[in-house]
Amino acid sequence: MKRTRLLLKIILGVVLYALAVLTTAAAVKAEQGTDTLFQVSTIDALLDGVYDGAMPVTQLTAKGNAGLGTFHALDGEMAVIDGIVYQVRADGSVRVAQPEASTPFAAVTPFEADFELTLGNVASMRELTSALESLLPNPNIFYAIRATGRFSKVKTRSVPRQEKPYPPLKVVAANQPVFHFADVPGDIVGFWSPAFVKGVGVPGFHLHFLNAERTGGGHMLDCSFENLTLTLDATPAFTVVLPQSEDFATTDLARDRAEDLHKVEK
Repeated sequence: MKRTRLLLKIILGVVLYALAVLTTAAAVKAEQGTDTLFQVSTIDALLDGVYDGAMPVTQLTAKGNAGLGTFHALDGEMAVIDGIVYQVRADGSVRVAQPEASTPFAAVTPFEADFELTLGNVASMRELTSALESLLPNPNIFYAIRATGRFSKVKTRSVPRQEKPYPPLKVVAANQPVFHFADVPGDIVGFWSPAFVKGVGVPGFHLHFLNAERTGGGHMLDCSFENLTLTLDATPAFTVVLPQSEDFATTDLARDRAEDLHKVEK
């Protein structure tokens, strides 16, 4: 019994030491500007229909090489992988974003993996996010997430380009095109955001997917796989740049849109 208690104390000590080292290293990188989540606008503004581009994608990628978002007029889903901005359009096609493209909402970071998590059989998106959340060293900071592997199935969606006057995002999402992939290699990119970002960011996991051929993908709704290694970048710093448009200035950001976000994300 004493040996068991001693062993548990040693294991706990090692875990706490590793967490302290990881947190300290991440804080140092944050001070150097390399561990910062950079975000354009707020999720509540996007939910309310603020879809005009607020930043060129060329400027966005100067802030990070991994991330996600959407495009001017809500013209599809964005996945930023290795510094390349991909646009998954409502017809399911994928293209590298045009140099003149802009975004009303996006988040990126200079991805530098801090640690890896290997997951075995995962049958659903819920299982994936539940397993990941239970393994996060510190759920009160941001994490950038990358993974490359083969998936048994993936379910994604995109959003169609809108015309003014822009409808709220929940109205658009009610008729969003959905795509299904089976036995496909591909990439996950996204973020874990802590609960306190409610209204500004997406609390919890926000993940996008691209197949390896870069011919399909979108916002991840469901997935399954037998074995996958995910790399995570602990990101303790957070920068938000707000739009200077009249639409943003006049939108009501005092209203609680948590229910709208749940409908849109799920």
